[in-house]
Amino acid sequence: MQKENKIKKVTGAEAVVLSLLEEGVSKVFGYPGGAIMPVYDEFYKYRDQIKHILVRHEQGAAHAAQGEARVNNIAGVAIATSGPGATNLITGIADAQIDSTPLVCITGQVASHLLGTDAFQETDVMGISSPVVKWSFQVTRAEEIPWAIAKAFYIANSGRPGPVLIDITKDAQFAELDFNYKKCEFVRSYNPKVEINLDQVKEAAQAINGAKKPMMIVGHGVLLGDAQKEV
Repeated sequence: MQKENKIKKVTGAEAVVLSLLEEGVSKVFGYPGGAIMPVYDEFYKYRDQIKHILVRHEQGAAHAAQGEARVNNIAGVAIATSGPGATNLITGIADAQIDSTPLVCITGQVASHLLGTDAFQETDVMGISSPVVKWSFQVTRAEEIPWAIAKAFYIANSGRPGPVLIDITKDAQFAELDFNYKKCEFVRSYNPKVEINLDQVKEAAQAINGAKKPMMIVGHGVLLGDAQKEV
C-alpha cells in the first residue's frame, strides 16, 4: 500500500521543494528569476536538505542535470524562470530526449490571469517544448503541484526515460494548499513498456553463439535498463 504523508498547510512554492524531497532529490541546478523566486526562497529555507547549484546560464542547468542523471541513474532536476529562462533550457531538454535521459524541468511563469496577454517575459514554453518532452503540464492552482511533480518523475523515469517539464504560474506559487504527497505508480493511457522484437533478439543470440571471437558494443541503454548482469 502506498504510504501517504501527513497533511499540512504550505504555499505552492514550498510544495515544490517538499515534493522534490519526497522524490529523493538532494541536488538541483538552476538560475533564478522573478517568476520562480518564491521557489528559490524555499530552497534557502531547506538548504540543509536540498542543494541548489547556481549555473551561469539555464542551458548549463539542463546539461548539468543530465550529467547528474546519467552518473547516478536518477532523474536530474533543472530550474529556470519564465521567458528567456525557460527557452534557454530547450537545447538541454532536446538533448535529454535524444539520449533517453530522465530530466525534470521546472519553470516559473507569469500569473495565471496574465497568460496569453504578452506579459513581461511570458512565452509559450508548453508549445515550444512539446516536440522534445515526454510530458508537460502548466500548473495554475497550487493544489496541482504535488500531483504534477509525482507524475513528472514517474513519466521521466519509466519506459524509455526522457525529459518532462512543469510550468508553474507565480500565483500558484504564492497560494496555499493542504500538502499531502503520494508517489505516482500508474498513469492512465500511458504505457511505459518498450516493445521487444523477439526475432531480432534470437538473431543476435545466434550471431553471438556462432562467433569465434564475439564482441558486444552496447550503449547507455544497458545502464538505463539495469541490464548489466544480463549483458
